[in-house]
Amino acid sequence: MPVYEYQCNACDDRFELRRKFSDAPVNECPKCGGEVTKLISSAAFSLKGGGWHAEGYGNKKSGEAPPCQSGGGCAGCPSAGG
Repeated sequence: MPVYEYQCNACDDRFELRRKFSDAPVNECPKCGGEVTKLISSAAFSLKGGGWHAEGYGNKKSGEAPPCQSGGGCAGCPSAGG
């Protein structure tokens, strides 16, 4: 589910809400009831649970590259030889 960031025009409070695409747009600040503006933020979703993003991709325990599976022919592969 996407996460949206809002800022209140009345009290300047910033908050995030997890909303379905089908949910009605947010127009009112939960703190003061003032009008809000939807902000543009760098990430509009969050990953939950386990998987490659949590357990494998950026979680290298040693500084070594994994063994090459294709003989070093991949673009960007350290074994490709430049």
